[in-house]
Amino acid sequence: MVDYFTGAAKLARFHVAVFRMALAVAFRPDALIHEASARFGLANETQDGVLQVKNQMLYERWQKVVKERRNEVALRDLASGRRWTFSQLNQEAEKFGPDKALMIHPQGNSPSFIMDVLRGWRQGAVVCPLETYHQPLDVSPPTPFCCHLKTTPASTGTPRAVAFTAEQLAADADNIVVTMGLRPDWPNLGVISLAYSYGFSNLVLPLLLHGIPLFLVSSPLPVALRCAAHAHWNLTVAGVPTLWHAWHKAGAILSNVRLAISASAPLPLALERAVFEEHGLKIHNFYGSTECGGIAYDATTTPRMDETSVGRPLKNVDVEIGNDGSLRVRSRAVGETYWPEPEEALQNGTFRTCDLAELKDGEICLRGRTNDQINVAGRKVSPAIIEQALREHEAVAECLVFGVPSGGGDHIDLIVACVTADRRGTKDALKQFLLQKLPSWQVPREWWFVELPGRNGHAKLSRALWRRNFLENRAKQSLAA
Repeated sequence: MVDYFTGAAKLARFHVAVFRMALAVAFRPDALIHEASARFGLANETQDGVLQVKNQMLYERWQKVVKERRNEVALRDLASGRRWTFSQLNQEAEKFGPDKALMIHPQGNSPSFIMDVLRGWRQGAVVCPLETYHQPLDVSPPTPFCCHLKTTPASTGTPRAVAFTAEQLAADADNIVVTMGLRPDWPNLGVISLAYSYGFSNLVLPLLLHGIPLFLVSSPLPVALRCAAHAHWNLTVAGVPTLWHAWHKAGAILSNVRLAISASAPLPLALERAVFEEHGLKIHNFYGSTECGGIAYDATTTPRMDETSVGRPLKNVDVEIGNDGSLRVRSRAVGETYWPEPEEALQNGTFRTCDLAELKDGEICLRGRTNDQINVAGRKVSPAIIEQALREHEAVAECLVFGVPSGGGDHIDLIVACVTADRRGTKDALKQFLLQKLPSWQVPREWWFVELPGRNGHAKLSRALWRRNFLENRAKQSLAA
């Protein structure tokens, strides 16, 4: 009898909760939805017109930040001079009325990007950031437990979507903030793309989940960076190697930068040392992936001794080397799945990268990628090794190395170096430079001096794309001859 009445009482309370949820759908009081979903496990349920609450944890953390830092500056747009306190930013985000959008696509490096993210969190929509020039992926919203989609860079092949839960997003931000020592009194300078995984995890999430202010810059050009000289007496700047190279060459590295971070591509040791010697500023190498967020960080205070080192694993991140030499990453920040087609490389909190790596005294040293090795007369070399050597030359701003068929039907590759150089006529000089560092068979046979992209910090360069461009250019030259 007791069991019967207990079960009946539970059932009655369940129906009351469902009724209250129905009222919440009509009037959308977030607190009511959260109460019912928390007590009866109704979170993540999605039907037509039903507000999802799978983002609730993220939005609640944002509300806590607002309460703690209400009158402090949260966001500044240096181009327009506008600024918002945490309270004002929250009010702006709440101006948006309810809608039935299942997915929201924040775009651009403007304050509206932040507003759109908050709107998605508040309304329970899936947030899928996009570069300004990208179209939305032709995919449906992910499983009810996932609230965010990231897009892999084109350099890894066909762009794919990676689905994340709120807990996974928050874990990545937590790992980054505690490992790097990001601080509210050292605002982030928004130079890199907010939509790119690196920018979202290092700039957007620290703002919304940890209260670390964000100052947006109109462009990554040196002249725009100089405009931030008086924005704050302490700044954190996250960039990419090509940006740091351009800023260094232009003399635009600010004296008020307290924390300098570089990711997205290998940081040349020569550049790291030059900036340290001239400005006393240590650029910290950061290594991560769209699928799992931050992986490793060089927290040392002086330039590295080994250019292949990307630092030690972030707090709460575990790594190991697989049987094929590739790096495996395990943490609470690893994405849920590729969407909509799952793959074995990403599952159960573990991500198998395509990076060949070695662990040396706790540091992760990269040895190339499993799918990029070049076959030269039976000997294989990773293009990353040649690129690292090339970047040590002071004239090299950016480079990309890959193999192309020799044309002899022997399955032997020719090594091609695409180079962006600060001055012309450097081919022979670069070849002699490499001969001092590498075996002669690893020195590129083909040289192509072009303006490689990458100064905007959006994504890594695609070997497949530039290999195709090179072959098409060579075919055109052959026809012209």
